[in-house]
Amino acid sequence: MTRLRERLARLRGRQLTLAAATFVTGLLIAAQLQTEAPRVRYSSQERPPLVEAASELQVTQEELKDRIVGLRGDIQEAERSASGSRSLVAGLNRDLRDARLAAGLIALVGPGVVLELNDSPGPAPENAPAADYLVSASDLRDVVVELWLAGAEAVSVNGERIAVGTALTDIGSSVLVNSAYLQPPYQISAIGPADMEVRLSSSPSFQRFLQERAEAYGLSVGIATPEEVAVPAYVGRIGLVESRPLVPGASAIPGPGATP
Repeated sequence: MTRLRERLARLRGRQLTLAAATFVTGLLIAAQLQTEAPRVRYSSQERPPLVEAASELQVTQEELKDRIVGLRGDIQEAERSASGSRSLVAGLNRDLRDARLAAGLIALVGPGVVLELNDSPGPAPENAPAADYLVSASDLRDVVVELWLAGAEAVSVNGERIAVGTALTDIGSSVLVNSAYLQPPYQISAIGPADMEVRLSSSPSFQRFLQERAEAYGLSVGIATPEEVAVPAYVGRIGLVESRPLVPGASAIPGPGATP
């Protein structure tokens, strides 16, 4: 009987302890629920601004895409224009180079002939003009002209390029070519076709020059055909005072009463 009472007492104690624990747990849960922040709930009325913002962003994105496409087109057009400009510049450079070649402003090398003219080795006869036994500017001009007629493309005398404005003038016993005073022997270099020597030698006027100057007065005339002939560039000043470019379509000679 006594043992039964002890068991009942222990059972009541456990029930009280469990009830107390359950009560305390309930209080803690209630307190947590009261302190938890209220949840935000969005109503359907708050969605339109978000949708509108998204639409605006999409429109902006499309505009940027169009802008990118436009910029790509501009870049391609610029590249095409640059290509055209490069072609134009290349063409102008070719024209400029051709003009410089024609003016003798570029050194050249090629096949050709080299002539050497020298004064008569012996003294002039008594009472004979001493100048007749010297190579003159006129002699050099005659030979240069003969070379042009034989097909020469470039000519120089003792390293002086014969250009459009080149003058050959007698100055005492020397010859002034461009701005250089040259002394004999005079080496005339000419670039031209392979048969230029044949053309020159068979020219009647050149044959007459040899007879009237070389044979009659003892001038020395030699001719050689090296593998390559070098002709330097013209280094003088090219100045046109009275000349001016002719406008295409305009008359070269002004009519009566016209103002130049």
